[in-house]
Amino acid sequence: MGSEGAAEYRPLLLGLDSHSRMPDLSSAMVEEFLEHRPVAFRWWPRLVTWESRLLWLLSGASIVVSIFNYMLSFVTLMFSGHLGALALAGASIASVGIQGLAYGIMLGMASAVQTVCGQAYGAKKYAAMGIICQRAIVLHLGAAVILTFLYWYSSPILRAMGQSDSIAEQGQIFARGLIPQIYAFALSCPMQRFLQAQNIVNPLAYMSVGVFLLHILLTWIVVYVLNYGLLGAALTLSLSWWLLVILNALYIVLSPSCKETWTGLSTRAFKGIWPYFKLTVASAVMLCLEIWYNQGLVLISGLLSNPTISLDSISICMNYLNWDMQFMLGLAAAASVRVSNELGAGHPSVAKLSVIVVNGTSIFISIVFSAIVLIFRVGLSKLFTNDYEVIQAVSVLTPLLAISVFLNGIQPILSGVAIGSGWQAVVAYVNLAAYYIIGLPIGCVLGFKTSLGVAGIWWGMIIGVLLQTATLIILTARTNWNTEVIKAAERLKKSSNEEALDLIAGV
Repeated sequence: MGSEGAAEYRPLLLGLDSHSRMPDLSSAMVEEFLEHRPVAFRWWPRLVTWESRLLWLLSGASIVVSIFNYMLSFVTLMFSGHLGALALAGASIASVGIQGLAYGIMLGMASAVQTVCGQAYGAKKYAAMGIICQRAIVLHLGAAVILTFLYWYSSPILRAMGQSDSIAEQGQIFARGLIPQIYAFALSCPMQRFLQAQNIVNPLAYMSVGVFLLHILLTWIVVYVLNYGLLGAALTLSLSWWLLVILNALYIVLSPSCKETWTGLSTRAFKGIWPYFKLTVASAVMLCLEIWYNQGLVLISGLLSNPTISLDSISICMNYLNWDMQFMLGLAAAASVRVSNELGAGHPSVAKLSVIVVNGTSIFISIVFSAIVLIFRVGLSKLFTNDYEVIQAVSVLTPLLAISVFLNGIQPILSGVAIGSGWQAVVAYVNLAAYYIIGLPIGCVLGFKTSLGVAGIWWGMIIGVLLQTATLIILTARTNWNTEVIKAAERLKKSSNEEALDLIAGV
């Protein structure tokens, strides 16, 4: 390399060879360095530091939003558990079988908002973003009306699933209190994706934390002071989601950050709904396959002998697993952004570096979380219940929970990489085969035909996730990142086509 080339890499080499603060570098500089120089071992810590900084700048606020939105339901179930084992079983089965179904549909539909708004934002069609958000809200509200019947008549539905009369009755009380929450979902999910598409994430994090803290206080007052029981806990959860909706809406309407993307309500939201509806359905199916898998295993556990103990124990463990999942989903979203950005910019080596760093980070975090689960195996269950049988059942399941938490540090991240690379269709088929064709039947056989019971059902879940993770590892390892850059350029060309964008946006 000549003196001219050496000068080009001087800032990077200084950062790699010295112990001083990493200089501000561009992805293009790092890409050129990785492509044209043998990378010495002593330089890798600095490269990893550079990539990690970018990763955490993206993922920090996203993780906060994901965790604290989930923690609203988590806290409600904790308070419900102290109303008794039967109340916890009813709230858990309604949370998984009814609320989980609605949440999967709403969240899946909302992922289309982020895709299309992201395209519009990249194409600088800012006014179209507000129209897309409104169109999504119309479709979400339509889905909420249909789901209302599911909530209202949840008792016969839960009985049809094989749940006992007492659990189904408690589940219906809880589900009916969550009816207002469906409509909050219908508004909040599109609005949050609308803001995230513009990289407005920190305000969402502040809102989520504030509402969560208020939710703890309100739930304590309703359950312990006013003694409104299970229905009161559910209605408080609905109220907290409506507070989130109001804060999101006020920010969108009043913030200068959204003055170009939100231009007010428009009848154009009702035009071009059919093309957008098809995209929404495809997104919902892809995401629901994964969300419903864990929830389906909880429902199946209610069919075992002594369903109250089985449901309580697996629900408590699943809540901790879901908490871990929310953390990893925030990290996976950042991984998706990093990979897609670098592929779009024509930087295959940096994209590969991003994949290595994010997977290493997530595995380290998962090892720590798994150790916490094993160390505090009894204390974790006592946060939900004082019932000795439930505490013992949870203690038996915690080793399986630790395994799932570890796998959770790999699988969502690889899914995020796959999404960033545009492999959604492939991942959907992988999910279908690993989860529903292999994992679910194995869980049913082990749970009902052996003495393992609820642990057998959990082993089925682990096997499904393990197969999906192994498949994604093979796909990622065999990836030719230079080819992915070419594919990304082709997708970018198509997505920037104004006629195609106008067809979706209706503008």
